[in-house]
Amino acid sequence: MPGKRHSEEQILCALRQVEAGKKVSEVCREMGVSQQAFYSWRRRYAGLGLQELRELRQLREENRKLKGIVADLTLDKHILQEVLSKKAWCGRRSGSRVPHKCESRLQKPLLRTSAGAWTL
Repeated sequence: MPGKRHSEEQILCALRQVEAGKKVSEVCREMGVSQQAFYSWRRRYAGLGLQELRELRQLREENRKLKGIVADLTLDKHILQEVLSKKAWCGRRSGSRVPHKCESRLQKPLLRTSAGAWTL
């Protein structure tokens, strides 16, 4: 699927041309889009000014970054919970002086790989 062909400013300009009295079919032909695409643009961007459009774009970008951060932190939380549950499942008695075989493995620090996954 190809990416966006028209910037939001171009879309806004096309909407303004139609509001000024130009025919929809004419504007669509000039931009090389279908009328259906034009009407979906009109539904999406109706009533927005250029400044509001820029703010909307900035908010969407910030939202995308925050969702990525939340996803990373959620993954970290699940990994740490898994490590803690394995440590609790070990069943080592508190008075024992000899470390259990899983304890030596769990004492290693968690390292993050280049792909972003955690490893022991």
